[in-house]
Amino acid sequence: MTAGTLDLLALAKQGDEAATAQVLEENSGLIWAVVRRYFGKGVEPDDLYQLGCLGFIKAVRGFDASYGTQFSTYAVPKIAGEIRRYLRDNGLIKVGRNLREQSISVYTARERLRVQLGREPVLSELSEATGLTPEEIAVAELAAAPPDSLQQENADGLTLESTLASPVTEEHLLEKIALRSAIDALPEREKETILLRFYKGLTQQQCAKILGVSQVQISRLEKRALEKLRGEMAGP
Repeated sequence: MTAGTLDLLALAKQGDEAATAQVLEENSGLIWAVVRRYFGKGVEPDDLYQLGCLGFIKAVRGFDASYGTQFSTYAVPKIAGEIRRYLRDNGLIKVGRNLREQSISVYTARERLRVQLGREPVLSELSEATGLTPEEIAVAELAAAPPDSLQQENADGLTLESTLASPVTEEHLLEKIALRSAIDALPEREKETILLRFYKGLTQQQCAKILGVSQVQISRLEKRALEKLRGEMAGP
């Protein structure tokens, strides 16, 4: 990223309308590349683009060069998240009925057990309470996770987005925007670890208790999973 680009982003972040308009114009290709992923969802392309612009502006406002992340790496989930939030809130993106029911069941059981036990329930307790397997619980919670959870900090102050950030090209980044698909493809234990660490914000020690393994095993599972996800995001 050039010094000129950083200066322009800094001005836009401060609310400079001219700088904001310029940075939007210079990145319209990036916005459209994300928007095209959502064609055919019941919203006109121009309206999707406006939603994408809102997400892009939020990225401008929130970007910090000290993150060590390329701006495009930071902006793409913001753009996609704004569109997905609109589609979800307006009933245009739907989680399957079975998954939705399972997600509600898991949420209800988790809250009830948390009150009864005075602590976070372990996976085996949730499984017994809901009648679901640990794998079904992980998939149900992952499916219900909001799109902006990529930028939710876990207990170590890290986000999945920043942890996976690498100097990939913008083209590869756009090709791999569907990170959730890559997570779904992970082996079950690795997927559960990523879910608990980055979607639930738990420490490795807490994850170890829930999954019934050692903290060392959680560390290894997390490392393997992140390596696979980095590979998916980096492309061939």
